[in-house]
Amino acid sequence: MRLDKFISTTTTLSRAEAKKIIKKGILINNILVKSPDYKVDEISDQVIVNGERLVYQKYVYIMMNKPGNIISATEDKKDTTVIDILNEKDRLFKPFPVGRLDKDTEGLMLLTNDGELAHKLISPKKDVIKKYYVEVDGELKVEHVTIIRDGVVLEDGYKTKCATLEILTSNTEKSKAYISITEGKFHQVKRMFEAVEMYVLYLKRIRMGNLALDSDLALGAYRPLTTEEIENLKKKKLLMKPRRYP
Repeated sequence: MRLDKFISTTTTLSRAEAKKIIKKGILINNILVKSPDYKVDEISDQVIVNGERLVYQKYVYIMMNKPGNIISATEDKKDTTVIDILNEKDRLFKPFPVGRLDKDTEGLMLLTNDGELAHKLISPKKDVIKKYYVEVDGELKVEHVTIIRDGVVLEDGYKTKCATLEILTSNTEKSKAYISITEGKFHQVKRMFEAVEMYVLYLKRIRMGNLALDSDLALGAYRPLTTEEIENLKKKKLLMKPRRYP
């Protein structure tokens, strides 16, 4: 990789700004280099700028506890996006949200620039499980577990794939539950409950495939994935889709 590109990739400097500081001299492996087209080994070369070694990272993997009123997009003229709340250094890698959450939905959001992994996680053919904590108005009953399991017919006639519903608490005013789906249709969880005449009061994603939301991560906060979390996400066998029983 050219030295000017390496510097612009690993710092907030533009390519033009990088060329200016290179002309003054950059230490690479204790050798002073002044050529922007100098070829850098991204892994082994020690490139020093302003007294600090620049570290190249091809891919970035970020777990965010998405707050409400933030949209799952890279940019928007009206609303704040999940990228907007990243610091400048993390935006350097040009991450994007893997899948989407509704504007008012909270919880697990994975941001990365690894297109291959993103495709694996959101491809309809992969049936990757997305698990949510949900609160609805009204009383959830055992019959709702069966309805959700067998697939719900939405208002547009589409029948959802097999899903699982685990009721936590239930009364006539409000019920709490976990719901796991393998699809990502527009407003899907909300529409599934509307199909059984219930309204979603609160929705939070807590798992996506083998990645679970860190319970210590505050709303609106984010952190890089651990090596173990990245390896788990890249496993060929992700969490299996719910089984449909006779």
